[in-house]
Amino acid sequence: MKDAEGNILYVGKAANLHHRVRSYFSTGQKLSPKLERMVARVSDFDFFVTTSEQEALILELNLIKRHRPRYNVRLKDDKTFPYLKIDINEDWPRVYITRRLEKNGGRYFGPFASAKSVRQTLKVLKGIFPFRSCRKSITGTDLRPCLEYHIHHCLGPCIGIVSKEEYAEVIKQVILFLEGKQEMVAQELQSKMDKAAEALDFEKAVLLRDQIQAIDRVIEGQRIATTVSGEQDVIAFASDKDQAYVQVFFIRSGKLIGRESFVLQGARSEDPEQIMANFIKQFYASAPHIPPLLLLQYPVEDRTIIESWLQSKRGAKVHIQVPRRGTKKQL
Repeated sequence: MKDAEGNILYVGKAANLHHRVRSYFSTGQKLSPKLERMVARVSDFDFFVTTSEQEALILELNLIKRHRPRYNVRLKDDKTFPYLKIDINEDWPRVYITRRLEKNGGRYFGPFASAKSVRQTLKVLKGIFPFRSCRKSITGTDLRPCLEYHIHHCLGPCIGIVSKEEYAEVIKQVILFLEGKQEMVAQELQSKMDKAAEALDFEKAVLLRDQIQAIDRVIEGQRIATTVSGEQDVIAFASDKDQAYVQVFFIRSGKLIGRESFVLQGARSEDPEQIMANFIKQFYASAPHIPPLLLLQYPVEDRTIIESWLQSKRGAKVHIQVPRRGTKKQL
């Protein structure tokens, strides 16, 4: 829908376009104040015919992101959410922050709601795992390592004292940690610590002990009072005037590995089902990982279509649930 100057006011989709448009303009149709203001400004329409409802959903998402229509519910500043990326195809992978998703074999974790949030996560990782943070080309022939090596925050591949296999093991542990499998990492480190102690390599044993203790502190902070297991995202929101404030809790292996807050604009007078549906579509459109279960505070419009779209992105089943009782309802 456009105004007299050609500005895009609203983008929507419908299986029956005639019925949808008539619902806005029929005499006596009761509309919210927000929709009344929009309808009063509408001067023209453009429409596209798609081959499926899922194709229509994707087109709607792309148009909302490109044009940011005033009367659509939309993520605030959704263009450049930050992620953590690991270039696992490199010989000496780094863990770093990026705002670009590229299909080049890298592993992405996020999106995070802010640069502050992703920097804090990277700081936690750097305090536990000795991976490199420099951008230099690694030849293994440098004469002296940097400060990161001396404070045990890097294994020193630049001076050739660590093999690619040993370094790859550290990166594997980082990935497991970010996937919520911290206990598995702690068990592996415990085994290495015991072997180091048996070999009288006490300096290495102490470093491994410190890693284990750091991981244990993270695990303790992730425990939630529930018997829930597996992977799921828990999503809820509260509205205030024209905005909705959405909280997403990321549960992996029964642990709360993180949570992020997002702001939706244009939520005034919108039904909870519409707000929830708009957030899910816009958030997971660029999410590098989709869990098999989404637990929601409210039902969503077009649940079957959205589930099908999420499944096509994930490559496996995705279920959307609105718990009515029990542990999941408490979450």
